[in-house]
Amino acid sequence: MKFSSVNACLIITLGGTLSACMVGPDYHRPAAPVPAQYKELPGWTAATPADAAPKGDWWTDFHDPLLDELEPLVAVSNQTVRQNYANYQQALAEVKVARSQLFPTLGLTGSATRSGGPGAAATGVGVTPGRSGSVVTSGSLEGTADWSPDLWGKVRRLIEENSATAQADAAILANATLSEQSLLATTVIELRLADADIDLQQKTVDAFRDALGIVEHQGEAGIAATPPSAVMTARVALETAQAGLIGLGVARAQYAHAIAVLVGKNPEELDIPHSTVMPTLPTVPTGVPSTLLQRRPDIAAAERTMAAQNAAVGVAVAAYYPTLSLSAAAGFSQSPLNGLLHAANHVWSIGAAGTETLLDFGERHGEVEAAKAAYEGAVASYRGTVLNAFQDVENDLSGLRILAEQAKALDVAVGDAIRGTQIALAEFQAGTVDYATVAAAQEAQLGDQQNALSVQQSRLVDAVSLIGDLGGGWTDGQLHDPLHPKKPLN
Repeated sequence: MKFSSVNACLIITLGGTLSACMVGPDYHRPAAPVPAQYKELPGWTAATPADAAPKGDWWTDFHDPLLDELEPLVAVSNQTVRQNYANYQQALAEVKVARSQLFPTLGLTGSATRSGGPGAAATGVGVTPGRSGSVVTSGSLEGTADWSPDLWGKVRRLIEENSATAQADAAILANATLSEQSLLATTVIELRLADADIDLQQKTVDAFRDALGIVEHQGEAGIAATPPSAVMTARVALETAQAGLIGLGVARAQYAHAIAVLVGKNPEELDIPHSTVMPTLPTVPTGVPSTLLQRRPDIAAAERTMAAQNAAVGVAVAAYYPTLSLSAAAGFSQSPLNGLLHAANHVWSIGAAGTETLLDFGERHGEVEAAKAAYEGAVASYRGTVLNAFQDVENDLSGLRILAEQAKALDVAVGDAIRGTQIALAEFQAGTVDYATVAAAQEAQLGDQQNALSVQQSRLVDAVSLIGDLGGGWTDGQLHDPLHPKKPLN
């Protein structure tokens, strides 16, 4: 009987038939709590058509040249993103490793041996005389195939687990990119606020210097309402404002350094000039809550992790069932070596082996229970991620709504404070009030203007946060088949 390709086909067909079974639970996405609408949405007046929703380059809505220049660098140069990309590539490789287990392992071995001794002369052909007898050269050439059919679906469940893990890593990569881009936008906003604060402080220094000049002039003129203490008060106010102006440079430098690191540069490599223009507050449409589940990469990562844990249960359950190993070999063996590839020297073998654990003192049961517990934990994590996502959006919406009202009130307060300072200064020059009134008015004006800048910053930061909490420009369409990787997520 000869081993032929027909035998191999029979083995593969038999293995394929036996491999049709797959133990373990099939995955079904658990329900998550999704509200019909946002609680804060009715009170949030900003809205635009859905076609204006943030796309991949969502930062362009802020109309800041620095953001437009630096944000694309995050996806390719940020070290956190690069680390997550490497993790994703590792996960893709693990899928390939698991997938390879569905197929037989093929090998080829060859050998040649020279042996000698008195008994070697009896072999005849291929024998050469030696000092202590004769020398024989023998050899073999053999191809082998080993295969463990996936009878109960353990390998397929492993592929399912690794594929879901790879998709989770893809979502984690998208989430890391979005998070770092959001952090860059927030840091640029803080830098712009520092510039605006520096400009405001410089105007305050100029105003205090002018006020000091007036006080000194009136003091020299001997006006009764301008005692030496008033001159000293005005000088201290100016010196304090000048010191504050110098101190603002520290925060600005730190923001500039942080921006450089976020785009993968050394701090000294990036020079950011002073700007007098703040980013524009964009209008961010929220859509419906269910859309959030399709847009946020952290939710997708949690859901894919849940699918991976479900498949891990199947892998653990498969350990209860026996394993079958098939092996085959065919080739040639000849001693002596001459004529090795002749049909008369053809050899073959075929075999099968099965194993089953009869008693493991609860090891497999424990592994199945552990896998089920891990799945339940993943379900809770998924639902918690969904709830936290809606909480984040509600916080952003309420922040934008309340801060918009506060900004309106501060605009009125700033206007009144400016007029109040002008009136106090005019009255001081007329000699009807002392300098303390002017100093109080200037202090109130500076405080209101700084509060207005702070609220403007908070509104911009909340807008960035809302875009991130809505998923930015990310979509679930970027979760491609891990066995057919495409362009890296960015």
